[in-house]
Amino acid sequence: MTQATDLEIAAAAPADVALVLALIRELAEYENLAHEVVATDTALRHALFGPRPAAAALIARVGGEAAGFALYFHNFSTFLGKHGLYLEDVFVRPAFRGRGIGKSILVHLARLAVQRDCGRFEWAVLDWNKPARDFYETLGAEPNAAWINYRITGAALRRLAALDDHG
Repeated sequence: MTQATDLEIAAAAPADVALVLALIRELAEYENLAHEVVATDTALRHALFGPRPAAAALIARVGGEAAGFALYFHNFSTFLGKHGLYLEDVFVRPAFRGRGIGKSILVHLARLAVQRDCGRFEWAVLDWNKPARDFYETLGAEPNAAWINYRITGAALRRLAALDDHG
């Protein structure tokens, strides 16, 4: 593996919103989920830099060129009584893979989690993405098969929200 010696990882700035959205689209293409990307520059700008940011992003650059990104937010563990850092997405462009950039992004986020006294750092990975799973495990991450993720979206979410909550 050739290390990216001129790697810079920094917080995304408002001027990076279009770049972050482009990287999200590239990630979605890789995951065969491009049809699910409905985010817009406006929505992403509000989520990352609005009055109450919901998430934050990092940009990894090699020689000034965008090589990848991570998007993360804080969650909370009731059992630990502490915040956690949740990595929503991480992506390294194919031309930059194999240079330690993904590992550097995860190290950067782990340091951030430690600095912020987070009780854990976690993320999900698609079950078919064996290269990513193998990579994460080399860093000491462990799959958590004891939990099953659930998701409710679209019409089902609206139906649930419309239910009478009094019985």
